[in-house]
Parts: sequence; structure tokens; C-alpha cells
Amino acid sequence: MDSKILIPISLFLMIFGIVYLIYSTRNRERMALIEKGVDASIFMQGKANRVPAWKIFVVNIAFLLIGSGVGIFIGLLITTYTSLDDGAVYPAIIFIMSGIGLLTGFKTAKDLDKE
Repeated sequence: MDSKILIPISLFLMIFGIVYLIYSTRNRERMALIEKGVDASIFMQGKANRVPAWKIFVVNIAFLLIGSGVGIFIGLLITTYTSLDDGAVYPAIIFIMSGIGLLTGFKTAKDLDKE
């Protein structure tokens, strides 16, 4: 087999293995608690008053895209008005601003979860 096909197959198998381990371990833990007589309502604790996951995902993606856009704009300004190399400025500024955007999105999502 060609080595180019082994990489996607191994990546898929690794992701499948991780997901399988997570779900099988969670199932075993729950079955052990149920066998000991613990009430099954402990599995649903904290899910009633939470913000839906899609809202948090949308907030984080929005701040990531805003940060990337601002990073591109700042990179353009820096390369236009200075003599710095384009190849180093754009990725650095984009990654920095994307990180700041994700941090802002995390803090905003945490504030949404408090409400």
C-alpha cells in the first residue's frame, strides 16, 4: 500500500479509537454506579440551566473570524507602512489576533454560562 493512503486511515482509526474509549469508559462508570444503587439522576445534573453548545460554538467561531480579519488588516498596515517582510508579519499577526479572539470568545462564553 502507498504511504499516502495510510495517513488518512490511521487518522480515522485514531479518532475512532479515542471516541470509542471515551464512550465505553463512560458506560462502564455509569453501570458500576447503577449496580451500587446510586440514583441515575446524577448523570443529568447541571444540564438544565446551561447555555446550548451551539451558541457557545457560534460565539467562539465569530470571535475567531473577527480576530483573523483584524489580524489580516493589521498585517496589511504593518507591511504597507514599514519595511518588514510579508512572509513573517502576516502569519504572526493573524495567529496573535486569532488567539486574542478565541480568548475573548472564551470569556464571553463563560459570561453566557453564568447568566
